[in-house]
Amino acid sequence: MEDSQVERSVELNDGRRMPVLGFGTWKSSHLPRTSLQGAVEAAIAAGYRHIDTAHLYQNEADIGKALRSKMQQGVIRRQDMFIVSKLWCTHHAPEDIPECLNKSLNDLQLDYLDLYLVHFPVGLKKVGDDFFPKKDGKILTSDIDYVDVWRGMEALKASGKVKSIGVSNFNRLQLERLLALCRIPPAVNQIERHPYLVQTEMIEFCKSKNIALTAYSPFGSSQRPPEKSSEDLDPEKLLGDPVVADIAKKHRHSPAQILLRYHVQQGIAVIPKSDNPQHIMQNTKIFDFSLTEEDTRVLSGLDRGCRAFVLEGVRSHPYYPFV
Repeated sequence: MEDSQVERSVELNDGRRMPVLGFGTWKSSHLPRTSLQGAVEAAIAAGYRHIDTAHLYQNEADIGKALRSKMQQGVIRRQDMFIVSKLWCTHHAPEDIPECLNKSLNDLQLDYLDLYLVHFPVGLKKVGDDFFPKKDGKILTSDIDYVDVWRGMEALKASGKVKSIGVSNFNRLQLERLLALCRIPPAVNQIERHPYLVQTEMIEFCKSKNIALTAYSPFGSSQRPPEKSSEDLDPEKLLGDPVVADIAKKHRHSPAQILLRYHVQQGIAVIPKSDNPQHIMQNTKIFDFSLTEEDTRVLSGLDRGCRAFVLEGVRSHPYYPFV
């Protein structure tokens, strides 16, 4: 169908291209190591060429093994892949920024990243290897300015170890301030997005500033512990939402495929995750049909400002983005 044609990649503001369908690996550290490596290998075999990870996820070594294995098999070359990682909040000090990148590169067995993101605008104190250092039960934040962190990111791009730089979880005011003060504008803002959290204003703003968007948790967040799922409005109910089910039935596709198509048809990259080889393959089958304008409008009408990722422990920090 001609009208189902959407670009398989988006052009970034630095001229590089990012595949719109990526493979997400957040929360995969609960998987046995072999199964994460196997999931990434299955994703590459299914045609994914964009893999998303982060220092925080503690899975980069397993992803590195999967990449190495598929390169040795001749399935991919390094230049075929678009690999994304993220600077964690404990590494916002100038000397810690390259250290965090180098750890990711070593674990991934790569010489460079295609895209490196500031994971979150709030800095945390560096205490050993703790990801969330605490004292008396409270997370220890730092007052390092994300604009200063960005200067460190610009230096990484100049070094050639990262091809593009961007941010994640930044709000509009933070992006405006960054754009006013940076030398290199962020190429991407990676945000939580799904029909329960449509983020219309953010999307319009980023498009107006030529910042590409990547949507994480496109299915809500189905692996949150039950105690976090206190109400019917919870994002994890999204795959079972009757509105999504009706549209899926109409198009003879799965609810997951509808939710992924929702993003890519709007020019937004999306990074679903799965450890099920059948789902990994099914999630690639989103380029052979189109949602109607009415479908998109109805899905966006489910918006209820409902976030799965909130990082509650730093809510009082002045750089907390979700206010």
